[in-house]
Amino acid sequence: MKTILNLIWLVLSGFWLAVGYVVAGVICCILIITIPFGIAAFRIAGYALWPFGRTTVDRRDAGAGSVIGNVIWIVFAGWWLALAHLFTGLALCITIIGIPLGIANFKLIPISLMPLGREIVPTDRPFTAA
Repeated sequence: MKTILNLIWLVLSGFWLAVGYVVAGVICCILIITIPFGIAAFRIAGYALWPFGRTTVDRRDAGAGSVIGNVIWIVFAGWWLALAHLFTGLALCITIIGIPLGIANFKLIPISLMPLGREIVPTDRPFTAA
């Protein structure tokens, strides 16, 4: 079932959302000082491309740097990525078949706003974060 949902997701919204994250990652990598944000954006692009069967957990070793980085991320990239998830989720919820995909979009909003200090793990092992 996860594979079917992921394939439908890929066609209806996953590809375009992943492209948004890749664009944010490329921009962040061009501005040398924001390379950690670019790496986070690429990591989330993979998650946005194929989200079913995976989840996010807090990293126990994340500190104050993650909080400061998340504030910077929200200002420069997070808000428009979160808006993309919101609008895509609302559009998908219009149809009955799209409701699970819309809900998945809404679940991606927190990580799109604050990606640092989070880790993407398989749902069968949600507590493997370091």
